[in-house]
Amino acid sequence: MLNDTAPLTLSLCGLPFEARASGALWLPTERMLVISDLHFGKAERHARQGGGFWPPYENTETLARLDAEVDALDPACIVALGDSFDDDACADQLDGKTRARIDALVATRRWIWITGNHDPAPSGFGGEVADAITLGPLTLRHIAEPQAQGEISGHYHPKANIRLRGRRIARKCFFVSNSRIIMPAFGAFTGGLDVFDPTFAPLFDHESSVILTGTRAVRLPLKQLRRVVA
Repeated sequence: MLNDTAPLTLSLCGLPFEARASGALWLPTERMLVISDLHFGKAERHARQGGGFWPPYENTETLARLDAEVDALDPACIVALGDSFDDDACADQLDGKTRARIDALVATRRWIWITGNHDPAPSGFGGEVADAITLGPLTLRHIAEPQAQGEISGHYHPKANIRLRGRRIARKCFFVSNSRIIMPAFGAFTGGLDVFDPTFAPLFDHESSVILTGTRAVRLPLKQLRRVVA
């Protein structure tokens, strides 16, 4: 069913995860929800730097998807894997309603802000701040380290471009191997880096796979994706 939003199950270092169609990652044994690259304030930063004005709904749309996941899963802990704000100044420029919604999410559960390259010092929102955290055999950080094993990271905003029934489709995606997961960007206005970009070569081999997000989570081996690439 095209409207099926059921998650896709996977494991890393023996721990079970659900890759959600929204782009969030759920660890049921810990009741932990992992999201990455929210980039709150991206439109404001773009305008501030002279890039023109974008439609002003990015924060609302991003928070609506996050609220839906929180309502569905009731996580005990949320980990935001860096670049939660498009830069440190964006936090000060948030409108009151958006800030109140973020404050409410942070206040009702354990919340961990992982530092990113866009927001090296997220502050003023409560919760905990860390460069990385460990969870048993796993390390959660913003930018992947090539030699790491058992790593969950973000930063690169992976996406896949495919051609299906004559149509070109671009989807944000998880990039998955036996040793790591790179998360898709959760933010509404974030772009993406194609999974066949050479940047990913040191991190993934031909046995890796992607999990497309959107209306449903769909897993494709990288070898199969090459055959349907746009």
